[in-house]
Formats: sequence, structure tokens, C-alpha cells
Amino acid sequence: MVKSETKQRAVINVRGVVQGVGFRPFVYRLAAAHHLSGWVRNTSGKVEIEVEGDKTAIQQFLDELATHSPPMAHIEDIQTKFSSPQGYTDFRIQDSVSNTNQYQLVSPDIATCDECREEIFNPSNRRFHYAFTNCTNCGPRFTIIEDIPYDRPNTTMREFKMCPRCQREYDDPINRRFHAQPNACPECGPQLELVDAHGKKVKCADVIRKSAALLRNGKILAIRGLGGFQLACDATNSATVNLLRARKNRPAKPFAVMVATIEDIMLHCRVSAAKAGLLSSPQAPIVLLRWNSKFSDIASNVAPDLKYLGMMLPYTPLHHLLLRETGLPLVMTSANLSEEPIAKDNEEAFLRLHDIADYFLVHNRGIYARYDDSVFMVAENKPVALRRARGYAPYPIHLPFQSKQILACGAELKNTFCLTRDDHAFVSQHIGDMENEETLEHFEHTVELYKRLFRIKPEIIACDLHPEYLPSKYAARIAAEQGLPLVPVQHHHAHIVSCMAENGVETPVIGVAFDGVGYGTDGAIWGGEFLVADWRSFRRAGQFEYVPMPGGAAAIKKPYRMALGYLYSLLGTNFSLEGLPLATLNPRETAIIKQQIQQRINCPLTSSAGRLFDAAAALAGLSYEVSYEAEAAVALEMQAPDRFTKTRIKPYPYSFGEHNGVTIVKLADLFSGIVEDVRNKVGVPTISLKLHQTVVQITVEMCSVVSRQTGIKQAALSGGVFQNRLLLKLTSDGLKQAGFQVFTHHLVPCNDGGLSLGQAVIANFSKE
Repeated sequence: MVKSETKQRAVINVRGVVQGVGFRPFVYRLAAAHHLSGWVRNTSGKVEIEVEGDKTAIQQFLDELATHSPPMAHIEDIQTKFSSPQGYTDFRIQDSVSNTNQYQLVSPDIATCDECREEIFNPSNRRFHYAFTNCTNCGPRFTIIEDIPYDRPNTTMREFKMCPRCQREYDDPINRRFHAQPNACPECGPQLELVDAHGKKVKCADVIRKSAALLRNGKILAIRGLGGFQLACDATNSATVNLLRARKNRPAKPFAVMVATIEDIMLHCRVSAAKAGLLSSPQAPIVLLRWNSKFSDIASNVAPDLKYLGMMLPYTPLHHLLLRETGLPLVMTSANLSEEPIAKDNEEAFLRLHDIADYFLVHNRGIYARYDDSVFMVAENKPVALRRARGYAPYPIHLPFQSKQILACGAELKNTFCLTRDDHAFVSQHIGDMENEETLEHFEHTVELYKRLFRIKPEIIACDLHPEYLPSKYAARIAAEQGLPLVPVQHHHAHIVSCMAENGVETPVIGVAFDGVGYGTDGAIWGGEFLVADWRSFRRAGQFEYVPMPGGAAAIKKPYRMALGYLYSLLGTNFSLEGLPLATLNPRETAIIKQQIQQRINCPLTSSAGRLFDAAAALAGLSYEVSYEAEAAVALEMQAPDRFTKTRIKPYPYSFGEHNGVTIVKLADLFSGIVEDVRNKVGVPTISLKLHQTVVQITVEMCSVVSRQTGIKQAALSGGVFQNRLLLKLTSDGLKQAGFQVFTHHLVPCNDGGLSLGQAVIANFSKE
């Protein structure tokens, strides 16, 4: 018997992702293993634990609490106080407690765990072929939560009353389904149904088998997944892929492909250990992999003219069952028309997708939050986020300071918003391009959800400096209605501070911001910027030379216009197109564009690095019109050789000028060099590599100039142009060789999907 003087009580508060991940049953089992009594419960802000017993046992309990927690738990802080025992006789899991203004981190949705996967393929298991199998280690989380604490009545699963066997699992602290809120089985849980494009139910003995047969026969299915519908088809059937492209109005943008196993991915792509780990992680994102197209039977029109393929593994039981039954790689893409939000509800899907999908594989488990797939690439063996959504949001980015409560509304394209409080920045899942009312509604609904989940009442509203962006208009309206300060933030300053914040950098940096479009403080369109920046302010130290964009936005969709803008403004309006692919353009349109440039009619000025790459692509004859953002620039990147010796290729010439204290990168010699190479029939791969190396050399030289002026030896790279793998690697290597400490993005995208984080940080330190 333990002597009373050796007993004590520990009062423990645990913060982090500790709800919906099996944390309470873990605590229960841990307490039992160390013969401790007491209790554990969820609250709106934390998990509270009291244990009492032998002092040594309590210390062992505390050690293992921090080091042996469930795989999807993420402990941020454990606070412990000791006091005299209360005389508890057993250990219990108490009912959850709701606390006003307290918040708890919410787990993202988690890919199917190995144990659940084994169950759905085990004919003797009661969940054999059940598409909604889950446990505390996997399954839906964020997409079904309406409020905290994370208990079944606060989720869309409240509609399903558990059968006696599921209830016993749910109530058994030893069972891995103990308090698994989405717990269900074929007897009591959600069900699948197959319907045609007219909403008529398809009679069949096995919905999965029938759906797989339809996919094998070239049909397009709309499948209701975790956070919305996906469109699926046979990725080896080029005719079906073309049909999907035509119906979805997506002529060239690559599709993602899902296959059953890592071994299947290796049949199509190169997979390093780092990439395999990312693919098979609980987050299970789409990962861009080098495509072995010569050996792969995936149709070339899945990712036209690209060296990389977006691959992913099944992350729900439904996906596992379909992939096993079809035996095919499947295109798996967001179910929407171009630029609309992903369809979420069954009726919405029938209304919006009946002209795209031949059949609908639906279910009756409610989806509360739309949730696209996350997209990553791997650089220097580290994951790099390109689109942050399923598996990652709403997990916060940690800030190196205590923040005010702020709503930052993000950018027009690839929108995310960011809400902050304490040392947490809750960057939302990918919302999409804010170009229509449907996406704005999705944005507003999700803002309200985050505010409710994390008990945030914004005291400052931040937005992009561009007043005509839909998020900026929303921000201005909300700020006016609620009497809150509105902080407009310059686009590229936000880019750089976003990179600084996720890397925990507090001191000033030289920011290299390369993207397509960003509203500048002078009213021009920026995008090739060298900034001296910190969290509070920035100074434009350098820029690419301004050139006109003939037709404004039309020059983005028609890169040949951008090429003419560079040629006629830099080399003179008498410049001849003879000997260039551009000479095949309609002479009348060319004359009109030339007149636009001469008279500055609808020709906004831009310093954009994105437009520079677009123009070079068109000049080389690669891409005259694009159907998705950066298509021309991507085409140019894809042309660059994989292996090269830097000393063999001399970069294009350029020069520096100065205007109002800002160093200007003069581009006339650069474009003269490209023109000469094109006329001399120099191969496009060489032109592409020379341009990349030239931009790298400009960047290193500009940063070195600014460094000599300021003494700063830290460089931050941000903006969508740095999704270009070759440019990112060469620039990082070049700056490091020049003695710079280089910071790049990993947690949030370098594109506009990461912009809201920077806006929030800048707004926190603004003088309201």
C-alpha cells in the first residue's frame, strides 16, 4: 500500500491539437498503466487533466504525456501544478465543458489509417467495404465541425445515431474508436448512392463495383468526398480526359492523378524518399513528381507538355475501394467549372455539374466546410506548399509574437484569409480566385466559421492595397459596418513578410518579390521587386523596368501582346518582327497594339517578373494564348534542359539605371539578346536556360548592391514566380554563394495563397 506522504495530485492543462485525435483515451490508458486516479475532459480551450497517486508514477505519466501522445496529436503547451490529493478512487473521462471566449486548435481531416484500411478489405470485418470507416487516428475532422468542443452534437454526424456495437466502441476507453466523433458502420452510418446526371438512382447490387465499371468504360463520375465533390475518370483514356477538359472548360491546366499505392506511383514517376514520405503522410497531399512519361500509360493530355505530374494516394476509404476495384490510375480533380468553388452538397452538385458528370457517387454525410486537396512540391528534400488546404488547414502558423485579433482578407487570386490571436495565425484553406459571387459566399462562410471556432473577434481588418479586389471591398465594408480600422497592405510587402513570418525572421531582409500582378504604391502593376522590408514598413530599393501591358488584362491571357509591349517599348516602335514567330500575327492587330503603346491607350505599366517570362515564351514561339495563370511561363520552364554546365552558357546582357533613388533593371539589351537568338535559330531550351540564369544573376547582383547600402545579409524569396523550380534553386544557390542567408516558403505558398499571413503581421504592427 502506498504511503499517503508519497501521494500527490497534478492539475494539468494541455493545449494544441488534442481533440478529435484520440487524446482522452490515450490519457485514460496512460493513467491506468501508472495506477493513477482522477479525470480528463475536453473544454473549449484545452484538455484538463487531474491525476493523483504516487509521485514517481505521476512524473512518469507527465513524461509519457509529452512523448507518447497519439500520432495526430500536436501538443503546444503543458502546464502542471501540484497540490494535495482529493481522494479520487478511479480514473474517468468527464463530459466536455464549453467555455466562453476560449478556443481549441482543430485537427485537419486525416487520411485513412492502416488499421481502418485493413478493416475495409477484410471480408470477415463488419466494416468490410464500408466507405465511411474511421477511428480516432483518421477520418473527417475540420470538414464536419460546426463548433467546439469537438463532440458529435457539434458535427454533421449528429444526424446518425450509433448502433449498439458502435456505441460500445465509442464508450470503451480501450477501443481506438473511443469518442471518435464520426464513428459509424454500415448499420447506422452514412450510405453511398449512385445516380445518373438526371438525379435518377442507379439500381445495382454493389455501388462501388458499378461505379468502378463506369469509370473503366470511360464515364466521368462526380464523387462526393471529404470536403466537396471531385470529378474522376480513367487517367489512361485520352478521349475521356479530353471530354472532361471540354466539359469542365479546362483546356490545358494539368489534372491530378490518384493511384492505389506508392508502388503504383513508381510506375509513372520518380519518387525520392522525401516525396514518398510526403505522399504517404496522414496529410496525403497532391505532390508534383517528375513524370516518366516514356514508361507511363497515363494519357499525355492529363498534364500537356509538362515534365511533372501531380500524384496522390487514396485518403478516404471510398478512394481506396474505388482504386482497388478499378485497378486504374484515376484523374481526381475539383468538381467545379473553372474558377468556381468546389461543389459541396448533393443538390448543388446536380445543379452545377450535370453537364460535366455522367454519374454522381453521392452520400448523406454532411460537409460543413469546403476543402480542396493540398498541393506540394519538394525542393532540397523539403516539402513546399503550393496550395494549402486538406490535411493542413486550419492548423495555425506560429507567430514569434503575441498578435492582436486581426482579419486579413488576402488577395484576389488563390485567395486565403488569415485570422490571428495570441501567437497563432490561422491561415484558411484555399478559397480560390475571388472573381464571382459563389466564391465570395464561400469566403464569407469560412471567415465566420474560423471566427466561431477560434473565438476571434477582429479588432483590425487588413486587405490588399488594390481597392477593386473583391476581398478588399469586403474588408472595407466590414470595417465600416463594425467601426474597425482598415489597413490596406501593399501586395509585395505582404509577400515578403509572409515569408519572414513563417521563418520566424524579425530583423529586416532584402525581399525579392517576383509575381504576375500586384498593385503598387504609384498605381502601376508591380511584380519584379527588390524591397528592404520588415514587419512594419518597406522601401522599394529596386525593380524591373516598367513596360506597357497592351490591353491590360488581355496581355495576361495573350502573352504575344506582352511580348510586343516589351519589344516596341524597349527597342522602338519601328522594330521589325521579321525572322520571329511573332511575324505570323495578324498585321492589323499588331498595328493596333503598336498604336496602343505609342499613345499609351489602355496600357498600364508593369514591372512584373511573371510578365517577363510570359513575353519571353511568346517571343520564342512557345505560347501565344493561355488558358490558366502562368501557362506560358511554365512552358518556358519546361523547355530548360535538366542537366547543364553553367559556364557553357553566357547570360543575356542587361544594365542598371536609377530613378528617384530606386535601382532600375534595364531590359532592352536582354530582349535584344533573345531576339538575336530566336532569329539565329538557337534552340528554345538554350534560350530558356539563358533567361533563367540572367534573372538569377540580376537578382544576386541587385541583392549585393542593396546589401552594401544597408548591411543586410538576409534575403527572402516570395511571389508566385518562385514556384518555378529551376529559378528557385538557381536563385537560392546563387545568393548563398554570395554570402546571403536565404529564406523561402514551406508552410504557406509563395504565391498569393500565402499573402494573407503577411497582411495580418503587417496590420498587427501598423499605426492604426
